[in-house]
Amino acid sequence: MDETLDLRGLKCPLPALLAKKALAKAAPGAKLTVLADDPMAAVDIPHMCHGEGHAVDGVTPRDGYHAFVLTAAAAARTRPAEA
Repeated sequence: MDETLDLRGLKCPLPALLAKKALAKAAPGAKLTVLADDPMAAVDIPHMCHGEGHAVDGVTPRDGYHAFVLTAAAAARTRPAEA
């Protein structure tokens, strides 16, 4: 699944949440390009990827938005159960 997810016009935290949902459904190694114009997406999307184990292959500023190229992790990380 190599696809583009156009999230321009959405505000924090939706771009990161929708990117996370798309990556969770993706096959391991699949590429996802996310377009987002919310200024917080430049922080939120890489942070979400780091936490979930997905790779950020590139972030390109465009005219009024950013294009994020992401690669889905082999398996989604799970958080340990709290005692």
